[in-house]
Order: sequence, then C-alpha cells, then structure tokens
Amino acid sequence: MRRPFASALALVAAAAVIPLASPVPAAADSVVIGGYPVEISKSPWTVALASRDRFGGTRAGQFCGGVVISPSKVLTAAHCLGTDVLGTPPRQVTDLKVIAGRGDLLSDSGKEIAVRDVWVNPDYDSYTNAGDYGVVTLTSPLPESSVIRMAPSGDSAYRPGTDAEVYGWGDTTGFGTYPHSLRAAGVKVLPDSACEAAYPGGEEGTYRSASMLCAGEAAGGHDACQGDSGGPLVAQGKLIGLVSWGSGCGQPGSPGVYTRVADVARALGKRR
Repeated sequence: MRRPFASALALVAAAAVIPLASPVPAAADSVVIGGYPVEISKSPWTVALASRDRFGGTRAGQFCGGVVISPSKVLTAAHCLGTDVLGTPPRQVTDLKVIAGRGDLLSDSGKEIAVRDVWVNPDYDSYTNAGDYGVVTLTSPLPESSVIRMAPSGDSAYRPGTDAEVYGWGDTTGFGTYPHSLRAAGVKVLPDSACEAAYPGGEEGTYRSASMLCAGEAAGGHDACQGDSGGPLVAQGKLIGLVSWGSGCGQPGSPGVYTRVADVARALGKRR
C-alpha cells in the first residue's frame, strides 16, 4: 500500500487529536532498512523535527527528518507539516523544534532550536505526493558547516547507478523498531523506469519523474522506512532527494520514492 514515510507511530499519535488514541510514544518516519549507525559529525546537515507536546518525550518528540540548506532554513517533506501527521496546522504546534547536532535522541548534545516560520509548497499534491517539500525557518542560525549544497538539475549525482546514502531515525525492520540513534543506508539512484513500473498509478501510487527521484536496490534490502520522511538522500556530497513515500520497506520491486531536489532548488530560487 502506498504511504508517505512519516512514522506509523507518529501518524497514530497525531490521530489522537483527530479521533484515535495511541498508548505508545510517537516516532518519526524510519530510515533505514539494512542500515548502520553514523556519527552526526559526519552528516551535520541531518536534523530531526520534534514536538514533545504532539509525540511524547521518549525520543525527544522526533517525528520526521530534515536537512539544513542554509544557516536558518531546514528542508523537509510537506506531508510532515500537514495535519495528518501533526493533528493540527503547524503554526499551532507551539513547541515545534529542529534538533541539530544530536545523533542520539536520548542525549542532551547539540541544540534544540525553535521554529520561527513554516512554509509548505502550495503545489504539493497529497494524493500523488508530487511536490512533497516544505521549509522551516529557525529562530537562531546554525553554522555554515551544517549546510549541504543542493544538486542542481543535470548534476551527475542524479545519474542512475550512482551510490547514495539515506539518513534518519526511522524504523529499522519494517515492523516498528525505532532506534534512538541516527542511521544511514547505502542505496543506488535507479532509473525512472524502475519506479514508473513499480508505481504506475492506483493504490500503489503514481511516480512522476519531474518532481520525484527513484532510489533503492533492485533486490530490496536497503531502503528508507516509516519515520524517515523529510530526511536527506545524499550522493557525491550533495543533497539529491528527500525521503517521501513508497510501498513497504526494502521490498524487491518497490524502490523508495524521493522528492527530487533539483525541482525544489528551481522552485525555491524563484521564490527569492
């Protein structure tokens, strides 16, 4: 079944404000099936979106991932900032924060920075997940060393077969096993035809190459999962994708679908 990669637990917890209740703490979209632990110092641009009020304090309220694209701007998935995940409009989440420089969510390292403003792509289509990105503005800036460059259109990092890594705090098994420390998984950029075949339309979703990027392993095994939404897909030292959606986690024939960052860079450039 097609679904965005926001944590199943986060979606249930958010539903507690709609009509369902959750007896368990919330967690964000998962990364990484077939992954390994990484030090936050090796990927300082990877951050967690958090709200203890909405998702509890067990994992510092983390519910999605994000990536630092300027000292005061964090890019994430649009669906992470929607009422289906938050249970309320984002501007009504009074303790919405970005956790930076903290790989272990149970530690007190790094910074928790309040969000000053939230912008969601007005062209985001919640049915197809096209245009799945938004930007949060921080109340205080991060250092330039935390910023990662967005790969422009035509960059070799988007070439099929390119090695890439996806980062997050999401489900590591596909069965609701949420780590408290940052993990990454190695995947490959796949040709658009792989996701067009997997997601031609209907219940499994519709892949649109203009705004989406296909990545994973043909045989499965390495993938993002629940709790990884909005987290970075990086190749050749550049940001090329944001965790967006897929079918299952690490299943053969069901690659991960990412928001194509070249499309984001063009759109954000026009806003300036």
